[in-house]
Amino acid sequence: MQLEIINPANGKEIAKINQDNKASLSEKFNDLKKGQLDWQAKTVEQRRKIIMIFHDLLEKNIETLAEILTSEVGKPTQQSRNEINGARARISWLCSNAGKYLADEYMVEQEGMGEKIAYEPLGVICNISAWNYPYLVGINVIVPALLAGNTVLYKPSEFSSLTGLEIQKLLLEAGVPANVFEIAIGKGNIGAALLEMAFDGYFFTGSYKTGQYIYKKVAPKMVPCQIELGGKDPLYVTNDVEDLKNIAIGTADGAFYNNGQSCCSVERIYVQEKNYDAYVQAFVEEVKSWKAGLPTEEGVYLGALTRPEQIEILENQVKDALEKGAKLECGGKRINKPGNYFEPTVLSNVTNDMLVMQEESFGPIIGIMKVKDDEQAIHLMNDTDYGLTASVYSVSQKRAEAILTKVNSGTGYWNCCDRVSAALPWSGRKHSGFGATLSHAGIRAFTKPKAYHLRGDWKK
Repeated sequence: MQLEIINPANGKEIAKINQDNKASLSEKFNDLKKGQLDWQAKTVEQRRKIIMIFHDLLEKNIETLAEILTSEVGKPTQQSRNEINGARARISWLCSNAGKYLADEYMVEQEGMGEKIAYEPLGVICNISAWNYPYLVGINVIVPALLAGNTVLYKPSEFSSLTGLEIQKLLLEAGVPANVFEIAIGKGNIGAALLEMAFDGYFFTGSYKTGQYIYKKVAPKMVPCQIELGGKDPLYVTNDVEDLKNIAIGTADGAFYNNGQSCCSVERIYVQEKNYDAYVQAFVEEVKSWKAGLPTEEGVYLGALTRPEQIEILENQVKDALEKGAKLECGGKRINKPGNYFEPTVLSNVTNDMLVMQEESFGPIIGIMKVKDDEQAIHLMNDTDYGLTASVYSVSQKRAEAILTKVNSGTGYWNCCDRVSAALPWSGRKHSGFGATLSHAGIRAFTKPKAYHLRGDWKK
C-alpha cells in the first residue's frame, strides 16, 4: 500500500511512497535490537564524529532539503532553510556536550570507597514525530538518542514523510549503520502498531489527544514515555514598555511565523490598557504588510497551511469570537485559491472565554485582550489547560520574572518569545506534556542511571 504525498500549496500530488506494515515494522525492530549492542559499544566520541558528519551533510544539501520540506509542508523556502540551520545549531550543541553529560559521575571519592553514576542507553527507542518542524523536533530526539548509544525507529508524520526519508538517507551516508536508525512510513495506523511493540522508550511530539492516547497505551509497559504536546502560549505587554512599534513587530512574528503552526507560537496576547490601542494599531499594520502566497515565491512570509482540516478550525474560532463581541481587525477567512491558505487574522476586544483564547489554533490567527494590571494578566495567562511557554514584555527584569514565576509554564520569556535554545530544557506542563528534550536533561532523557558502589582499591 502506498502513501500519497500532497503539496498543500496547490493540492497536487508530489509522490507516492511505500507504507510499512506490521511485518516490516517487526523486521526493522529486530534489526535495531541486534544493532544496539554494537552501537552502544562505540565510544561517545566515535558516535559524535558520525553525527557531526550528518550535521555537515545538512549544510551541503540544504537547498534540496529545503525544497522538499517546503513542497510537503507548505512553509516558505527561506523558513525551511532557517529550520535546517536551526537543526544544525542544535546538533552542534548536543555533540559538544554529550561527552560531559554521558560520562560517569563520581559522587564520592574516598580511599577504599567510591560511588559513581553511569548513564546507560535505554535500548531501542521509538520516536513518533511531528510535521510542523520535522528537522527540529526530529533532531531533539534522534541525535541525543544516538549519542547516548540507543538505536532509533523514527516515524515522521505522514505530512513530512519525504523529509523523514531524507533524514534517514543522510544519517546512513554519515556512517550510522542501517540497523541503528530505521524509519517507519505511514499514517496513524502505523503509529498505533508501534505502540504494540516492545520498545525501551517512547518519545512523541504532537497533539494533546494523540499524546494522551499514546501515554495510556504505553503505561503498562513500564518504560519511559515522554510527551511533547501543544500550547496556548500567552504573551503580556505591560504598561512600562518602550518602543511599542518594534515590540508589536517582534510579537507579531512570534504569533504568525510558520503560519502560526508552532507549539510555542504566541496564541494569546494581553496588553495593559495604557498601551492597548497603540499596540493593536502597530500590530495590525505589521500583519497587513506581509506577503502571503506560494511558499516558493520570493518574499512570501505566509505560505500554505499543512493540513486542510485546520482551516475549518480557524473559521470556527473567528465565528465564535465575532458572535461574542470581538472586533475583526484584519483577515478572518480562507484565501480563495488552490491549496490550504488562510488570511492572517487579528481579533481585538476579545474575552478569555472565546475559542480563540482557549483552544489551540495552530494557524495564522491571534486574539488581543485589554487588561487592567499584572494581577489580572497573571490570572488570565494561567486560565488554560496548557503550559508550554509564556512571555512578558517590560523594561524591568525583576517585574517580568515576578510575573513569570506565577505562570505555570515550562518556559518563560522576558522581552522575547517563540524561541528555543539547545542549552535549555524544552518541557511542558499540564496538557503541554511532560519530560524534557534539549539541555543536559534532554541528553540524559535517553539514558537509565546505574549506581555503582566501589569498595576496595578503586580507580577512575
